[in-house]
Amino acid sequence: MEAAPAVLDAFFAGPRHHQLRPAGAGGGCRSARLQAQPCRAAARFASNSGGGGGTSPDAASGGRQPAPRVNGQKPPPALEAAPAPAPAPAPAELDLVPVSNLPRPLSISDLSPAPMHGSQLRVAYQGVPGAYSEAAAAKAYPGCDAIPCDQFEVAFQAVELWIADRAVLPVENSLGGSIHRNYDLLLRHRLHIVGEIQLPVHHCLLALPGVRRELLTRVISHPQALAQCELTLNAMGLNVAREAFDDTAGAAEHIAAAGLRDTAAIASARAAELYGLQVLADGIQDDAGNVTRFVMLAREPIIPRTDRPFKTSIVFAHDADGTSILFKVLSAFAFRDISLTKIESRPHRHRPIRLVDDANVGTAKHFEYMFYIDFQASMADVRAQNALAEIQEFTSFLRVLGSYPMDMTPWEAAPSSWSSRVDNSSSQH
Repeated sequence: MEAAPAVLDAFFAGPRHHQLRPAGAGGGCRSARLQAQPCRAAARFASNSGGGGGTSPDAASGGRQPAPRVNGQKPPPALEAAPAPAPAPAPAELDLVPVSNLPRPLSISDLSPAPMHGSQLRVAYQGVPGAYSEAAAAKAYPGCDAIPCDQFEVAFQAVELWIADRAVLPVENSLGGSIHRNYDLLLRHRLHIVGEIQLPVHHCLLALPGVRRELLTRVISHPQALAQCELTLNAMGLNVAREAFDDTAGAAEHIAAAGLRDTAAIASARAAELYGLQVLADGIQDDAGNVTRFVMLAREPIIPRTDRPFKTSIVFAHDADGTSILFKVLSAFAFRDISLTKIESRPHRHRPIRLVDDANVGTAKHFEYMFYIDFQASMADVRAQNALAEIQEFTSFLRVLGSYPMDMTPWEAAPSSWSSRVDNSSSQH
């Protein structure tokens, strides 16, 4: 008779090992489970599935117990029992966990960010429904679940606390300039920029139905919107007070909720539809090329690529006694022919003033700044890697905020502003 492999002998021998109990044996094996129990005697495994005592069939027949069939599969030849004079009993069946029910190993796709088309994404934005940030979120992630937040800080925290998957927040406007609050929050939080979107801004003057412009005493809106429509409001002859509000759509909502008939809001046409307001004037922005740039934020960065235009955003600070730091940084990019698209300075929060003592002229006070730079290159580009390696040598702090695809959507010209139409009509008379 062919000897069984030594590993099986070692497995079945001795009380310290465990045995595989056949299905239907005394005590019963749970369905589709591999049960391991202490083996009191190796003979128990070879006993009949009926659980009776006495002489084992193997001893009576002079043969070995056939190897068990695992999941209905025939055992390999090495484990088959040798032919015996008497018929051997049917092999025991071991019902193990089906392979199809085993957990699937994680793949790289499981660790990738959610799809860029925005399906089932929760996207946080600052404002209320009807805000321009909501429109930017819908443009960046079509079909997303937009989550309004009352403050920029809350939108950052919503992503960090897994309440939202992304955040879409404005960072600059072509007329009003940078939104400094969000630049400060980018440094304070650990989110990564994963994309950008540029949204044309089309402002409207909204009021309750039946209200005429000559009855208005004030106009409320976000400070950026007020600044972007200042010249147009003057051209319309509106000598009214202008008050800042948290956001454009919030101003429209406030007028509708409070029933203010002496107040108008600067907001979008969608806000007028949502809150039941009438449009007193359409397209009141001072410039038809009024565009706001938004950034998309996520908990994890995306993998930079070189097969499409990318942009990278960084922030850095220099040592207290450094000289010509900004010139050196710009030279690192210029030497490698890397174009800069933005440079912004913000006061150094932890060290706003640097004192330099001079025995002859006294103490000089210098303001300390953090510098934000956007440049047109991917972090997968060797030029960008070498530029940052050089910059790191003479800066005290350097952080990459994100390397992300540039917004290359075709430019859609906004309708001409109200003020330009007034100028054109007056020139024709």
